[in-house]
Amino acid sequence: MITLKGEHIYLRALEPEDLEFIHAIENDESVWEISNTITPYSRFLIKQYLKQSHKDIFEVKQLRLVISNYDDVALGMIDLFDFDFKNSRAGVGILLKETKDRAKGYGSEALNLLINYSFNHLGLHQLYCNISEENNASIKLFANQGFEKIGLKKDWNLVNGSYKNEYIFQLIKN
Repeated sequence: MITLKGEHIYLRALEPEDLEFIHAIENDESVWEISNTITPYSRFLIKQYLKQSHKDIFEVKQLRLVISNYDDVALGMIDLFDFDFKNSRAGVGILLKETKDRAKGYGSEALNLLINYSFNHLGLHQLYCNISEENNASIKLFANQGFEKIGLKKDWNLVNGSYKNEYIFQLIKN
């Protein structure tokens, strides 16, 4: 049985009703550095994306899930991206929209659910993530879930006129 339910949150597929939630996240300039976004997204483009969100991860190489509490309030999103079936790996990204929802264990719970799903149901061998050297909260989150820091990419991302280093973390299935 596939379970994407935790103690405090669950992960669910995208729904058409998520349009405004996703639009708000994608157009929040304060998180563009995390997602490597440089331009705003229109509601039209997000609506088109939502229409395609039913496609299989093996086809589109990505899976985006909403992190929701049991009051059915969307708290954030967690993604598998660059899904590589041949090499049995994918990248992971996570974002909780509101700062008030961070540091409460929701991210850890969501990441743990996604790790279990990735290894036990998608049959992946490894997951990886890219984290800015300055993003201590994400470094702690992924390290606490067993991801190992395996390298530093120097001057990797140009942010507000300055280059920033980025770590790569990796989790290999036991």
